[in-house]
Amino acid sequence: MKIEWVAASLALLLLAGPAAAEQCPALLQHELPKLRSKETIDLCEQFQGKALVVVNTASFCGFAPQFKGLEALYQRYKGDGLVILGVPSDDFFQESDDAAETAEVCYVNYGVTFPMAQTQPVRGSDAIPLFRQLAEQAGGAPRWNFYKYVVDRNGKVVDYFSSKVEPDDPELIGAVEKALAE
Repeated sequence: MKIEWVAASLALLLLAGPAAAEQCPALLQHELPKLRSKETIDLCEQFQGKALVVVNTASFCGFAPQFKGLEALYQRYKGDGLVILGVPSDDFFQESDDAAETAEVCYVNYGVTFPMAQTQPVRGSDAIPLFRQLAEQAGGAPRWNFYKYVVDRNGKVVDYFSSKVEPDDPELIGAVEKALAE
């Protein structure tokens, strides 16, 4: 009797496993190393069912003050299910080679509390899978630092915005609210 129960339980777990994986959108089926940490950011585990703004950042870019606006956007909507994911990149030669320096710019200088990954390639053939999928869905890869991809709760890109669009821009806010409503 006990063996049958264990076998039935295992069968249910095996059936539930793929179903659980299928529920997580392909866009989120990735892990990224967390900035200044030995931990990783499991996108499915941490962001499934949430709206996202994914931003390629650079500490020494003229758009770096947007960190403050991104943090304000995060604080404004995180209770509604928004997460901002910052992905530093040196694709445009404006990010430090030192993760401690990148972390200081983000966390100390700008007070960022949203998740930040370690420096990653975000365009071209070297782009990490997350950014390849974002570019494919949006129809464009980042042309500079601080491109913002707004993703709905189902892992679909709602819209994307260039570096020149500030985090408090009404169009960006509208895309965030649409992503939250999906």
